[in-house]
Amino acid sequence: MKPELDKNILIFLLSSIGLIVLPHVYNIPLTIFGFFCLLFGWRFIGIWKQNWLPGKLVILLLAVIGIALLYNQHQGLFGLDAGTNLFIIALGLKLLEIKKERDLYLISYLAFIVASSQFLYEQSMLMAAYILLVCCVLLATLISINSSKVQIFGALKTAAIITAQSLPIAVALFILFPRIEAPRWMLFNEQPHARTGLSDSMEPGSISDLGVSEELVFRVKFAGAIPPSRQRYWRGPVLSYTDGKRWTQAAVQKPLGKPVVTGTPYQYTILMEPQDKNWVFALDMPQEFSSPLTLNADYQLTTSGRPDKRAEYKVTSYTNYKTGLINPSEYKAATQLPGEPSDKIKQLVSQLHGFDSPPDNFINQLLNHFRTEDFHYTLTPPLMEENPIESFLFKTHYGFCSHYASAFVYLMRTAHIPARVVTGYQGGEMNKVGDFLEIRQADAHAWAEVWLENQGWVRVDPTAAIAQERIEQEISANRQTAYYGIPTANIPAYNWLRKTRQLWSSVDYNWHRWVINYDNKSQSNFLSSFGINDIKSMIYGMIAFIAPIIAALCWFMLYQKPKTADKVLLIYNRFCKKLAKHGLLRGAGEGVKDFGERVKIKLPEQTANIDQITALFIKLRYGRVAAEEDFRQLKTLVGSFRV
Repeated sequence: MKPELDKNILIFLLSSIGLIVLPHVYNIPLTIFGFFCLLFGWRFIGIWKQNWLPGKLVILLLAVIGIALLYNQHQGLFGLDAGTNLFIIALGLKLLEIKKERDLYLISYLAFIVASSQFLYEQSMLMAAYILLVCCVLLATLISINSSKVQIFGALKTAAIITAQSLPIAVALFILFPRIEAPRWMLFNEQPHARTGLSDSMEPGSISDLGVSEELVFRVKFAGAIPPSRQRYWRGPVLSYTDGKRWTQAAVQKPLGKPVVTGTPYQYTILMEPQDKNWVFALDMPQEFSSPLTLNADYQLTTSGRPDKRAEYKVTSYTNYKTGLINPSEYKAATQLPGEPSDKIKQLVSQLHGFDSPPDNFINQLLNHFRTEDFHYTLTPPLMEENPIESFLFKTHYGFCSHYASAFVYLMRTAHIPARVVTGYQGGEMNKVGDFLEIRQADAHAWAEVWLENQGWVRVDPTAAIAQERIEQEISANRQTAYYGIPTANIPAYNWLRKTRQLWSSVDYNWHRWVINYDNKSQSNFLSSFGINDIKSMIYGMIAFIAPIIAALCWFMLYQKPKTADKVLLIYNRFCKKLAKHGLLRGAGEGVKDFGERVKIKLPEQTANIDQITALFIKLRYGRVAAEEDFRQLKTLVGSFRV
């Protein structure tokens, strides 16, 4: 690398590295990112102020500081975060040590590793396109290092062509060799990332915190009929124990029998987003499901796989079911109270005939009480720190689904009727572009289950008694109207933006289904659609797929027309043809210098011309720097050469 080219190449290299490291601002600690920015900025200034670059002792001190920062993060020696932090700091330190051309290659290869590490954190289609772009820029940097003159657009064009030529092979390898999920023991001490979502406990108002979040939880693709919104209850944790304020899960025995299901089976595929818990939200009542799903004692699906990774599950549910008898542990958990109910609670239960009428009648009386006694549904209820159930029932009358569900279950238990709170999601927005449901955190919901003789656990949603539209309609339009006070569904701009979002969501959904989640099972299903069911047919298919690609690339490389860059070789070949007419043929493996020496023996009178032509060809063809005058001189010498 010549000194006069250092500045341009370094600017190109540092620009590509800056683009590569930039997305990691969301993945690594700010101290690590800030330290890299300091090193990066220092080296950038050093392009023009070389005397400002640090010496060996200062670089050693910076390395010690980098190690101290890594240790301070307490992320261990192995794992995702520790490895990424180490590579980024090493890249920053190496930037300050650029002395030779070899350092540029080493930094470029290290930058490719840092670029690929971004996929360990995010695998969206936009991020894939971005990383492909910056890697193309980095490849253009390598091309510039090996060019006689730095031409940014020319290098980028060449890098884009090389990348495009590699894509067919990459697609073939992706289809034929799907990735293998790393076993848990190889994850070392990777730290989990906190995510918002449903908790394994509930306090009145906790779900209202999720009621304003548009974060995606999961998507559902139905194979056939789609249940109406009022039946879309996606079951999550069941909460049976309460201290009067907080509701938590209780350990219960397995049910005495298997639920009896009737009616229409709904077959669907769930694509779960990464989460902290191992919960999978399915329609009541799941009956058929794929591994690694299991059904716990509360009829909730859980997975033994990694919940922090996107995963796809096939489930079949029946919305009409009877769970049958109740076991002793279920009964004890479903009738537990934190203490003796107050006189006001008992008086209300007695007033609604909870002590002297069948459970069905008391349920209807209580739901009618919510409808007629000026109760209101709101996302922003007043604070009820002391005796929240009594405050809600007798004072505020304003609440979210968690208030209604917890109060309903408490009153049921006061009447000695087994009841419990169920949390999960309700409804979902239909993506009409991709024909699938999107369930977001804003769809979080709580309802009640009551155990009735000859029926088992029966779902009762007290929220529907005062906010029927919350259950019957897609909540997205309702909450927009509730938040902004206007019917946004009637605004053309909003409808256009909504359709655009659905289009992008559909593309993103298929990206994760067919690319990110592509595994051995997906490969088998995909190849079997082409009649490939065994190793032999797979090999034949691989040959049939790759052979045309290789043939096309070979034709492109071997039979394309000579380019402007080959004019030097064309002129030299003209010189060789003149010699060939007199029996002086250049051997297939014979070098230019050796051929020239051999010709001079046969034509000693042309020694000076042969030496000049040979030297100019080597300079123009293999040298780093060549002038236009050299090309014109070579052309003149070959044109006037006579034997």
